[in-house]
Amino acid sequence: MNTFPLRIGTPDGLLFEGQAERVICRTITGNLAILANHCNYCTALGMGEATVVMEDGTRRRAACIGGMLTMINGTCRVLATTWEWQEDIDAQRAQDAKRRAEEMLAKGGLSDKEYKVAQAKLQRALVRLSLK
Repeated sequence: MNTFPLRIGTPDGLLFEGQAERVICRTITGNLAILANHCNYCTALGMGEATVVMEDGTRRRAACIGGMLTMINGTCRVLATTWEWQEDIDAQRAQDAKRRAEEMLAKGGLSDKEYKVAQAKLQRALVRLSLK
């Protein structure tokens, strides 16, 4: 299968640079798959699981929390707010975050902002846990 150059980074630095067969991730409008020779494209990333099919056909899964994806002139760049490869996710930390967010939501009396923050924290924890 054809491959294309892929760079994945976060504000903390470059996480991956190499060839890929496919990138599948959640955008703000739904799931997206990028293949070689994809047209030029730019989109905001949502919160969910991402999969990168490597040049050798192996799959790497990650939790992607927001950011941008561009495919320009055959090169795909992902700048994610948070990108955690499956093997780097601390399941206990994610479980603790889930519990704290659920407790915060259960106690009630939250302002709209506090409620949205708690919901986002719960969703992030669930995305991470879905990869474990």
